[in-house]
Formats: sequence, structure tokens, C-alpha cells
Amino acid sequence: MSETTVSPDLTDDLARARAGDDDAFGRLVSPLRRELHAHCYRMLGSAHDADDALQDALVRAWRKLGSFEGRSSLRTWLYTVATRTCLDLVDARGRRALPVDLGPASERVATGDVPVTDVAWLGPYPDEPGARAEERESVELAFVAALQHLPGNQRAALVLFEVLGFSAAEIATTMDTSTASVNSALQRARKLVAEKVPTASQQRTLREVDDARLREVVRVYSSALERGDADALVALLTEDVTWSMPPMTHWYAGIGPVTAFARAVPLGGGCGSWRHLEVSANGQLAVASYRRAPDEPADAPHTPWSIDVLTLRGDRIAGVTSFIGAEHHARFGLPGSLPRSTLP
Repeated sequence: MSETTVSPDLTDDLARARAGDDDAFGRLVSPLRRELHAHCYRMLGSAHDADDALQDALVRAWRKLGSFEGRSSLRTWLYTVATRTCLDLVDARGRRALPVDLGPASERVATGDVPVTDVAWLGPYPDEPGARAEERESVELAFVAALQHLPGNQRAALVLFEVLGFSAAEIATTMDTSTASVNSALQRARKLVAEKVPTASQQRTLREVDDARLREVVRVYSSALERGDADALVALLTEDVTWSMPPMTHWYAGIGPVTAFARAVPLGGGCGSWRHLEVSANGQLAVASYRRAPDEPADAPHTPWSIDVLTLRGDRIAGVTSFIGAEHHARFGLPGSLPRSTLP
């Protein structure tokens, strides 16, 4: 991993921070906070857990700053602290899951599906405006979900090597192990991830599809749900499309079951009416769904329901992952309600 040249200002702040100046420490870590948070998300599969991990890691770093000898960059050292913090949480909390990890797809529509709270669910991650394609690729759903199937040491080794560019020797230092152990962990991790992650990333797919078509996919998806247009929605889907809704355990695979689910649940009237906002999550197309229940008055606002992350194959939707929960909207900085349609 390339080292960053230490500027005079950074050197001064480092000296002040070692002397107990917490403002100086804040200035040191501020430019790295977002990327460290994304690292914690990759490791843990939850933005909430990433919050906890980053806060804990920075407290540890503050307390141990005197042990930082400058043999590596401050950035590398902070990644070491953050990785070890995440590994502690992996051991304590286990892995995050999606419905597809828990059982086979449902053959019949489950209209009375209820949230399951005893499962640690994978969560969505808001994209940083202006983030590079490789940064977005490293938080794509398929990749982060695949990481959750790895033991902590393999997960850390793969992320540090493939995403962040650490050398095997640097990873060995970070994880307090041997280079041979790191190389072995990398080999096993790559094999499993290759089985679970599509060859074409969503970043590659988005680059290959015309921007106007991408906007059209989002517009038609949102409009079809708002207007109850099943034909328009189905026309967007691939034959092997999947639809899941964590924290609900039921999920659907194939155009037939997905169409039946869509007609019976989001388009069936029992959910009420929908409004949507376009967002960007996990480096993918996404929409924020707002719902007004059928028993509410027509002038009642639509309130947060889910973040729907869309996985494309070509210019069609191959997967919908609807992360249900108003807490996700708050994380994305979205409004608490929508008073009227966002579409013409």
C-alpha cells in the first residue's frame, strides 16, 4: 500500500494530538473518516455496526496514539486499528444475512409476511457523491453479501488486499499473523467470492448502459409501482429476476413468482399507495419508497418504507432488494415524508 507524504501541518497536528489535543486528532482523522466508515461497512455489512466500529476504533486510536511510531502512514495505522476493531465485532455479532441466505425462494406469495428480528440483516449503504467507480464497486451488494460468508480473517485479508491495496506483508502486520497465513486466507476467500459475485460488476453494467436508459429504468420502476401498472413493471425484469425484502424472510425468484408477488403485494392495493425518490446505494441504482397505508386519508403524507436497491443485467432489472425500515431513510438524509407524487 502506498504511503502518504506527511505534510508539515499533519506533523504539527500529530505532535499536538500526542500531547492530548483532541481537536488536532480530529483534524488528522477527518479526511479519512468516510473511507474508514466504508471499510467498516464492508467488514460488517451494516451501516449501524460501521458507526459503532468506527467510533470504537477512533477511541482506541486516540488512546494508543503514543504507540504510533511513524513506520507506516497514519492512514495505514488507522486501518489497522479499524480492522482489528471490526474483527472483534465479527467474533461478537456474527455475520449479516440476506433472505437468500436463509432458505429457498418461496413458490407461493406470502401476503402475511412479518419482520424477523432475531436475524442480523445486511443493510444498504448510501453512496458518497463524487465517489470513484472502484469505491462504489467495493460496496456493491453482491460483494458485501459474499464477504459475510467468510470468516473474519479471510474477510479482512480480502478487503485489505483487493480493495485497499495492502501488501500481504502489511496485512500480516495488521492481523498479527504470518504472510503465509495471509496468502492462504486470500486464496480461500477469492474462491468463495468468485462463486457468489457476478463476473460483471454493477459499475461495469452502469457504464455500458446509456444514462438516458438508466434514468428511464428508475422512472418506469417508480411510476409502475405508484400507478399499479404490473405490465410496465414486468417489462423491466429479467426472466430470472429475484425480489427480497429484509427483514422479511420470504423471497421470490423467476419472472412468474416475482410477478405474482408484485401483483398481490406492492401493486395489490393492500399496501396502499406509493411515492418514490431516486437515490444511489451500494454503487447501484436505487429508489427510496414511501408508503401511505390504505386506511389513511387521501391527503395523509407518504412515510418512509424501504430503500429498493436495483441490480441490473444489461438494461433490465435482475434483482430488487427492498430494505424495509424508516431508519434507512434517515441514514440517506431523506425527508421524513412526501406529501405528493414526485412524478409528473
